[in-house]
Amino acid sequence: MNIYKRYFSEDHEMFRQGLRDFLKKEVIPHIDQWEEERKTPREIWKKMGDMGYLGLNYPEEYGGMDADFFYSVVFMEEIAKCYSGGFTIAPLVMQYMSTPYIFKYGSDFLKKKYLAKTVAGEWISSIAITEPGAGSDAANIQTKAIKKGDHYIVNGSKTFITNAFYGDYMVTVVKTDPEAGVNGVSLLVIDRNAEGVSARKLKKLGWHASDTAELNFDDVKVPVENLIGEEGQGFYYLMGGLQLERLAGAVSGVAGCESALEYALQYMGERKAFGRTINKFQVLRHRVAQLATEIESAKAFTYHLCDLHNQDEYCVKECSMAKLLVSELSDKVMYQCLQFFGGYGYMEEYKMARMFRDSRILTIGGGSSEIMREIISKMVIDEKEYEAAQLSEASNGNGNHAPKGGEMFDKIYQIIEKNATKTRALGNTLKFNLDGQHIHINGKGDANSVAKMNEDAECTITVSPEDFMALLKGQLNPMTAMMSGKIKIDGNMGVAMKLQALMN
Repeated sequence: MNIYKRYFSEDHEMFRQGLRDFLKKEVIPHIDQWEEERKTPREIWKKMGDMGYLGLNYPEEYGGMDADFFYSVVFMEEIAKCYSGGFTIAPLVMQYMSTPYIFKYGSDFLKKKYLAKTVAGEWISSIAITEPGAGSDAANIQTKAIKKGDHYIVNGSKTFITNAFYGDYMVTVVKTDPEAGVNGVSLLVIDRNAEGVSARKLKKLGWHASDTAELNFDDVKVPVENLIGEEGQGFYYLMGGLQLERLAGAVSGVAGCESALEYALQYMGERKAFGRTINKFQVLRHRVAQLATEIESAKAFTYHLCDLHNQDEYCVKECSMAKLLVSELSDKVMYQCLQFFGGYGYMEEYKMARMFRDSRILTIGGGSSEIMREIISKMVIDEKEYEAAQLSEASNGNGNHAPKGGEMFDKIYQIIEKNATKTRALGNTLKFNLDGQHIHINGKGDANSVAKMNEDAECTITVSPEDFMALLKGQLNPMTAMMSGKIKIDGNMGVAMKLQALMN
């Protein structure tokens, strides 16, 4: 009985069978060789691109299939069952960890130049976040991209970057304003063969079929049109994109657990000890029962999140939970499955040894288990909320950045409206004058009501949209702003004192 059939149509299952046939012919027979050579040949990505496997959720205009997310679930599950984490991770990075930033926030120029070629399997992409000194702390990266004329000059280094040695370009996290903290982080597309870019291939415990590199940027000139979205928004783009990365890790991780247990059960049904196959020993049978139960539970939770993602829900806490749950479970499953094999599990000729090695990175990459626990604890204990980043109209997806003043108004309105609904009624009326555009708050009823209108109020606060955003981000001190004239208050000063409640 297929209890998950509500997620998968007949078309999904036909796609699954076709993908299995492709992998059985083009991938699985070569895995051992690719592991030995520590390199997956580029030709396989071109073949996968030709089949449409590398752009499942992207529009047809960029060569994609414009399919629903459960086609990607099928894809991630099947490539995770090829007994090589190194092979699995490469297309996951290309399709779910790097190109989504170009698709969601990049200009048409970037989409046509980079996204389309990646979907076609012609170019290999990577996501360059981690640095030797910053680790998982993306807010404190040191790689700088200083704008000079029509180029950025990039200096710094990255490490543990998948696909970066043999790849073609990197979606790179940089500081375009080193003094602005998280608000100075941006995303740049940097060509791998650009002058000043160097890479050193790293030797790893596992994932041998993939390339992982340490990158150095020495006065690398990057055209300004390679900026993804807006300057200073990279950290927020990143925080949104990491949810898909973690969900992809959960999907492939569950499939890897299933594959390992299936492989172990096959061996247990053949291996005899003391006159019977070892799958007849109660201690091993109960261990299998426990693992199967935990895998099934993780699978059900992960499918639920995939369904939410398919509906464009933004689930930071739940995706973090899934990444934590599945990666920790994977270590447990691989450890115990290897134990079923006894001494043979320690031999490289058995796939279990490789699966054991490959699993170890899952609790580290894409945000360590410790980071996941911190994110979850902030949301559960401190009631912290995370919102998805949005591309403002200042960019229009074309890389043509217009002045932000007018375009910021809608964003400010959304922030005030959201905060006003969470805050108890002010008991007064308050109006913001943002360069001639007005937001009126009526807090005299049971709740605050917010509207875009120029209505009389007991207190009017006049401030530019840019300065208001600076206040929200903590870049501008309210008292300093008042003393310098950046904020003007007309009317009841006591009402103005309630402003803080609307800015948190």
